[in-house]
Amino acid sequence: MPIAIIPARYASSRFPGKPLIDIFGKSMLKRVYEQVSKFKLLRGIIIATEDQRIFDHASTFCEDVFMTSPNHQSGTDRCLEALELYREKYHAEPTLILNIQCDEPFIHPEQIAMLYHCFDKSETQISTIIKKIDKKDELQNPNVVKVIKNKMGKALYFSRQCIPFNRDINPTDWFKNATYFKHIGLYGYTVKTLRQITRLKVSELEAAEKLEQLRWLENGFEIQTAISNRDSNSIDRPEDLERLGLWY
Repeated sequence: MPIAIIPARYASSRFPGKPLIDIFGKSMLKRVYEQVSKFKLLRGIIIATEDQRIFDHASTFCEDVFMTSPNHQSGTDRCLEALELYREKYHAEPTLILNIQCDEPFIHPEQIAMLYHCFDKSETQISTIIKKIDKKDELQNPNVVKVIKNKMGKALYFSRQCIPFNRDINPTDWFKNATYFKHIGLYGYTVKTLRQITRLKVSELEAAEKLEQLRWLENGFEIQTAISNRDSNSIDRPEDLERLGLWY
């Protein structure tokens, strides 16, 4: 059975302290935890943070809250340290890790299940969720990460640019001539793969786009996608709260 890890970093450059922001009476972190708890096939849920304020708050509702290094470059790196702390505490190792981002307060248990069931294919190394884009303004928004996949559902590339680019088509008609997908930033990994990808150096593509999954693709790892019909309403920047009628 898998464990879910929620990396919750206070020192976000774009939105410091965002795990603790109030969303309709609950912190964003607690909302993520509650949504993850609805997926019943988990061995456990871990919150991994580098900040005492988040640690103290999370400890009021989560049994396994681990203090991790402030020097991690990504949530994936933080997941590996949390896994090692879990092994020390329980003397057990899960087979799968589900990395649930702390900026997904409305993630649906169905999407977590999709992430998990990608591993029904024994060859799956990494899984993630994508959704069809149905709003034109998202195509040119660099904060909406686009993804293209092959016929087997494996990701070919992720970009902040619009992909595919319809060279001979007026942009107003792009939706009529191609299907576009955006990335919902959840990941599943086998434990073996998690250990491998956290040893990789930052790649050229990752440095350009600021997307860590490009490091994995560039080094030959495969990312299996699952298509969700649900949007996630992630909260990455203060202005994202305005969509919910909230202000920071």
